[in-house]
Amino acid sequence: MTVAFNSIDDDGRTSAVLLSLQHSFEMLLKAALVHNDVQVFDKSLGRSIGFEKCLELSRQQPNIKVADPEAGTLRAIDALRDDEQHWFNSVSEPILFVHARAGVTLFDDLLNRVFGERLADSLPLRVLPISTEPPMGLEILIDQEFSQIQNLLQPGRRARNEARARIRTLLAIEGHASEDSRVSERDVDRVEKGIADGKSRDAVFPILTQVSTEFSGEGPTLTVRFDRKGPPVKFADDTSDAAAIREIDLQKKFHWSATELAQKLKISPPKSLALRQHLGIDEDPRCFYVFVMGSQQHPRFSDNALKVMRDSMPILDMDDIWEAHKPVGRGKTPRSCPIEGCAQVTNGQSA
Repeated sequence: MTVAFNSIDDDGRTSAVLLSLQHSFEMLLKAALVHNDVQVFDKSLGRSIGFEKCLELSRQQPNIKVADPEAGTLRAIDALRDDEQHWFNSVSEPILFVHARAGVTLFDDLLNRVFGERLADSLPLRVLPISTEPPMGLEILIDQEFSQIQNLLQPGRRARNEARARIRTLLAIEGHASEDSRVSERDVDRVEKGIADGKSRDAVFPILTQVSTEFSGEGPTLTVRFDRKGPPVKFADDTSDAAAIREIDLQKKFHWSATELAQKLKISPPKSLALRQHLGIDEDPRCFYVFVMGSQQHPRFSDNALKVMRDSMPILDMDDIWEAHKPVGRGKTPRSCPIEGCAQVTNGQSA
């Protein structure tokens, strides 16, 4: 990656940088998972797991501890690589540099956290990504890109394709704060229409207002980290600006069945149901969604449901929860939960 970044040949340089950067993280995450005795080979598919699965498993491992801002950096790099490889995309030099340096910083952090090694022990400083311009915060870079897109979409410019290529880059960067970092054509259409209609940057890219950049050091020792600022953006159903709503693949977000959830938690399905009732999982739209297909309903759960349940188990008494929520028999009146703070007061629901 560093050789490609500092190359004097611009042909395919951006693609080479992002492809190498994303692949290096996939290999590092797989090495970290194997180091923690986690299987990285999917026997059902007959092949190793992909980048997204590596990231998901790494976030679950206490010895790897990929934090939310770190996961956001990895998602953004992956999305930038995907768009650069498979679409007509435009990544400006400052945006490429800040993500390359953030990638080097994160790679060093993960390498030290899991293996107790430093990147500088293997790479001389002279090969790290360098820039002749001082680094700029992501917010400034986004403002610059947005202004460029506005100009490109002016009537008579005939630069719509370049504008859409830059829109793709900003949508990919939303991966810093959004779990769904894949860019769809409908997302690009939505943003293009919003900008053409005179919408503000915050209106069409509200998620990007949550991302901040932290710099320390300078020159070859520069470190870059992305972080989130403020609470997640929320939209009320009746007041949402259509230009600000990003399409989300719900089947990708809510992908656990009740049985799979229980298996991941290593408890029986009935006890998993009792825990869900106690925590109010089935009432939380961030955790639970029902897919309706004809006359059939398929309840599914998100990674957030898995995280909430897993984090609660060490501090809760599962025997008490089972007693409070276990089935009372057909025709009998459900009991009220006696446990303080219980989110679900009745039982008898089906999984």
